[in-house]
Amino acid sequence: MSLTARLDAYLERLDLAAIWFARPNSFAWLTGGGDNVVDRGGDIGVGAVGYDGDGLTVVTDDIEAPRLREEELAADVEVESYVWHEDDLASAVAEASPSPAAADFDVPGFEGLDASALRQPLTERQQASYRELSAEVAAAVETVARRVDESATERVVAAALQAELAGAGIDSPVVLVGGAERAQQYRHYTPKAEPLGEYALLSVTAERDGLYTSCTRTVAFDAPDWLHDRTEAAMRVEATALAATRAVGRDEGTAGDVFGAIRDAYDAVGWEGEWRNHHQGGAAGYAGREWIATPDSDERVVLPQGYAWNPTVQGAKSEDTHLVTTDGIELLSATGEWPTERVEAVGYDSAVERHAVLER
Repeated sequence: MSLTARLDAYLERLDLAAIWFARPNSFAWLTGGGDNVVDRGGDIGVGAVGYDGDGLTVVTDDIEAPRLREEELAADVEVESYVWHEDDLASAVAEASPSPAAADFDVPGFEGLDASALRQPLTERQQASYRELSAEVAAAVETVARRVDESATERVVAAALQAELAGAGIDSPVVLVGGAERAQQYRHYTPKAEPLGEYALLSVTAERDGLYTSCTRTVAFDAPDWLHDRTEAAMRVEATALAATRAVGRDEGTAGDVFGAIRDAYDAVGWEGEWRNHHQGGAAGYAGREWIATPDSDERVVLPQGYAWNPTVQGAKSEDTHLVTTDGIELLSATGEWPTERVEAVGYDSAVERHAVLER
């Protein structure tokens, strides 16, 4: 189903005349990559895009209208502006929109709107953009991982990751760097002024044009004896999650169904209950995670869609972004230049290449 057909069906199903999006990821999704962000600390951008069955309209103030029109939007998108000191975005959208309407931010008289389900599945054009972004993110992470040594601090490595990504026009809302000591203590190893030591995990969730890619790389300088075994265990859990995603998606099942396979995989690799120590990931695309799987999740597993599963095993992690379709599993966040290992899924006739530990 095309994006327009999807939007039309949504309007008809909820008996709406228009829907509006001001949150940056959904603004980018509907405009094909347009950026409505000025203040990175805010949840709402400086403009809202609406669809009423005929086309797209962007409402913004007269400060931002020229820039959005010239640099962020296609020529066929109508732009309506208001005087910045006489109105606000919500009121201007309410005035410009037919009714009844819904929005993903607070607009007087409008219904609320959760855009996540609308953003799934990914269109062919979005998949192509996802491939390009994910390969560039992987290249940036691997470039930095190959440069660092055991004396580098987590914060210095994080800064290098952010700079490498920024050079490619990629934002980095999540940058985690865990040296050998802290990676074993914490699942979210936010960078500190600690040297890496024996090994390090470099994890990012990076964004461009509204799409988000996640990946992790492990680099070892003097690897502890258990690191490869634990990494392989995490890799097998991830392989299982991917195989289950494809099978469950083809059967129109739920995220909870996939989670059951993940839990069984931890048991099979000798780490029963390890899933309790960290979330396992889930659907990805126009959010770092469109949803995160839990044992009782009822979110529908849709195909084709991005999925970023991130199992951990006490100091080890396996994480990449994949495109899962009815026909297969495509690794997106890869360069082909990092060591890999082919691992078998638990309970499925499926094997995938996973990124292994790089010995330095």
